[in-house]
Amino acid sequence: MDKALNLLGFDFGSKRIGVAFASNPLTQPIVLAPINAKDGIPNWQTLDTLIVQWQAQAFVVGIPYNMDGSVGEMALRARKFANRVSARFDRPCYVVDERLSTQAAKQEHFEAGGGTDWKKHGVDGIAAGLILQSWFNETEHRLSTVPFSE
Repeated sequence: MDKALNLLGFDFGSKRIGVAFASNPLTQPIVLAPINAKDGIPNWQTLDTLIVQWQAQAFVVGIPYNMDGSVGEMALRARKFANRVSARFDRPCYVVDERLSTQAAKQEHFEAGGGTDWKKHGVDGIAAGLILQSWFNETEHRLSTVPFSE
């Protein structure tokens, strides 16, 4: 990617939505405080503030497919969230497969000395950061495999 793109990444949840910011695939995403949600509907005021504060130009939402690749209820709800965010803020919203991102976030949190009290410390933002990293990796791969002609 030649040009930086200010991205907010989301780890969708029915009670909390993890958030992270990144604009460069070479730097670690910035983990932000989660957004409270009621049955998957975010606090829109909080989200409005984040979008202005971080000058978000696009979004990345993790879709939690089932381990066999099938689409379950949470995947459908995460996709609905992605569609709503894109329409509400008139910005592109990309989706990535986020299977096992929460487990990876817990491992990263634990290895950083954060312990295992997930409810107290939360790992939603770490998972959102991993979702952003995954999107950057997929995007770089797609761009590097496009054949060119002379």
